[in-house]
Amino acid sequence: MPELKPSTPKRLGYLINQYPKISHSFIRREILALETLGWEIHRFALRGWDAEVVDPDDRAELGRTAYVLDRSALSIAWAIVITMFAAPGKFGRSLIMALALMRRSDRPFFRHVIYLAEACWLARELRQRQLSHLHVHFGTNPTDVALLINCLAGVSFSFTVHGPEEFDRVGGINLKTKVEQAKFVVAISSFGRAQLMRLIDPSGWRKIKVVHCGVDERFLVSSVKANESNRLVCVGRLCEQKGQALLVSAAAQLASSGVGFELVLVGDGEHRPMIEQLIRDHQLQGKVRITGWSDGETVRQEILGARGFVLPSFAEGLAVVLMEAMALGRPVLTTYIAGNPELVVHEQNGWLFPAGAEDELADAMRRCLETPASVLQAMGEHGALAVAQKHNVKTEAGKLSELFAQALEK
Repeated sequence: MPELKPSTPKRLGYLINQYPKISHSFIRREILALETLGWEIHRFALRGWDAEVVDPDDRAELGRTAYVLDRSALSIAWAIVITMFAAPGKFGRSLIMALALMRRSDRPFFRHVIYLAEACWLARELRQRQLSHLHVHFGTNPTDVALLINCLAGVSFSFTVHGPEEFDRVGGINLKTKVEQAKFVVAISSFGRAQLMRLIDPSGWRKIKVVHCGVDERFLVSSVKANESNRLVCVGRLCEQKGQALLVSAAAQLASSGVGFELVLVGDGEHRPMIEQLIRDHQLQGKVRITGWSDGETVRQEILGARGFVLPSFAEGLAVVLMEAMALGRPVLTTYIAGNPELVVHEQNGWLFPAGAEDELADAMRRCLETPASVLQAMGEHGALAVAQKHNVKTEAGKLSELFAQALEK
């Protein structure tokens, strides 16, 4: 790993739309791992999470994060005025950029006015903190702000693309422009890198790097032991993307055929009322339960208490919770989409099935419940080894550290 030049401090900003957030624990892990490598990370978020922060580690991040939309309208307006008079040329070019983004965007005009205002405030904050590079998670609106900051203040930026939202809205979020203007772009899987490569000229492909999301020592256990219970667990936001409604219907198939099981849904979200109604409709109240949001340690215990982990996503990048379950020695049942097959090997560390296929999902659940403990043990060991090799947060943070060092040297 190259050493930073003495004149280049290991300091940078991180920008996220909402932080901390229960489903973004991988960002916290990444930041903390970078700090152990000597980086001084300044956290910025456009806003906080709109639900209770239940994890103690996430609560600790609240006080370390500067929130743009917590500022008074007067302070943001003052930042705009100062920018207009101090650097009228740069402000004009940034306004033209904002208008160009707006014309191609799937979001209304006023949103881009807000992004420019946020960029004015953040640009001043970055200058005051002497930060010359900004890394962003997700290629949506926070990367719009980073692109405008680059116009306003010359602060370089990079960003991590997760999917699936970015790939669903390539034109609407101006993803091509963002990739072209960034110092480098991170994809969390080879699948994600390939989607980004489709957007730009081959001469720019070298700037697209794969850095996996990682798990920490709480999940990277030294040994794994199979669980012989009949419990399956699913962890994730209760929403259309994760497919829990289909999971409940598949569970109803198992119940009607006399298969004994327990299904735990860890999480919450906008689809909870509908999923609770499905549970009642299928008379599964004694077999399926929803825990609501849980902290990291509770999630870990729920996974350890299950025979297998199931995630029937319709769309995905590469879910971190799959890595967590596999690291804890649990075979996983998930869909054959996006980056999932890069980690999950069918019948070696889990079962893959087509997205949206209820019968195949029910069959995978049945197979997991009927698989002998010795086979579950071998599958768990295979999965834990794969995660340790590909998704150790310290290793992946080392890759990012090298990229940041190179970006600051140029």
